Amino acid sequence: MPKTNTASKRTSSGNGSTSTRSKSSAGSKPSTSSRPGSKTSSGSRISSGSRTQTNSRSQGGSRSQTNSRSQAGAASRSNTPVEDSKLKEFFIDELKDIYWAEQKLVKTLPRLAKAATSEELRSAFTDHLEETKTHVQRLEQAFKMIGEKAAAKKCDAMEGITEEGSSVIEDTDEGTATRDVALVMAGQKAEHYEIATYGGLIQIARTMGHDDIAELLEQTLDEEKNADQKLTEIAEGGINYEASGEK
Repeated sequence: MPKTNTASKRTSSGNGSTSTRSKSSAGSKPSTSSRPGSKTSSGSRISSGSRTQTNSRSQGGSRSQTNSRSQAGAASRSNTPVEDSKLKEFFIDELKDIYWAEQKLVKTLPRLAKAATSEELRSAFTDHLEETKTHVQRLEQAFKMIGEKAAAKKCDAMEGITEEGSSVIEDTDEGTATRDVALVMAGQKAEHYEIATYGGLIQIARTMGHDDIAELLEQTLDEEKNADQKLTEIAEGGINYEASGEK
């Protein structure tokens, strides 16, 4: 019995020794494996940082280039007036077109006024005739500002509008409200064409750096809009209703 106990103790002692070695071995492995992990983590951080810095530089460069382009665009818009360009050629061509149109209206408005039944409509045409003469003078001034001789080029659009105005006089009875309705419509067609033309010319003038011409033409544009509004008020004020009762 005593021998058996001794052997049991040795075995227990051996198990303890084995357990000790096992713990030591187990403890050393995580330590060894953690080192490569730390290097990888460090390397990952460095690589990520490099990419972040590179992206920051790229983005900063992109913003700088964008700002440079914006500043360059602003600088070009604020330059001295454009002297030679396709846009200037187009602008002059359109000036010639509306110059012809205004001169045509100077001849047409007296016929419209004479044909009108309503005294209010007759006065509207007569008043706008005087404004139209001023529009012609302003266009001549615009030609001088841009260094060109005033010249007219036939405007097919205004020729068609004025011919239609003459035809409504022939197609309606004298002294009727229906004729006035037709004359108002003919007059407004002319006004709308002019409003569109002057609006475009003003924008082009500003683009080319000719704010002086733009401001001059804006006066005409305002008068064209007022004339159009006046015709609307006349139509809505009574002649449309009077015409609706004519047989």
